Amino acid sequence: MKQTLVNEHDKIIGYKERSDISSDDIYRVSALWIENSKWEVLLAQRGFLKRNNPGKWGAAVAGTIDEWESYEENIYKEAQEEIGLTGEIFQEDIRARVSGRWNYFCQWFTLVLERDIWDFIKEEGQIESLRWFTREELLHLIEKSPEIFTEGFCNYITKRLS
Repeated sequence: MKQTLVNEHDKIIGYKERSDISSDDIYRVSALWIENSKWEVLLAQRGFLKRNNPGKWGAAVAGTIDEWESYEENIYKEAQEEIGLTGEIFQEDIRARVSGRWNYFCQWFTLVLERDIWDFIKEEGQIESLRWFTREELLHLIEKSPEIFTEGFCNYITKRLS
């Protein structure tokens, strides 16, 4: 499946196979921020064999936008595939431009959810681990060990928790 490529204004300019995307290309990603009523945040540790950011912690759900797919279509599909989440309504949040080794726009969605960690169904190979973190833990980890998080995630966490 080809990935959606965009320009600096997030307008579609073409499509490329994931393996052909270079550091000069800008693509699209959707991500889901899940909190519970105790103000804990659900994070996922990426699979150790993933091409990008293996073993790093990031959004509970995230995915690259496929050809002809919207941000919203993608996040619902990824939520079902990655953690078995269905029947919930996500709220659209900020869209952030991330620049670095990879360049992309990330459309964030949010959800407040009361669910025990063992009620999620992790997608084999995609997610190594799921865990609820307190806000204090996250802010401490960002300060002391930012390298354990996916690229661009620390900026969103800092904005979201400030």
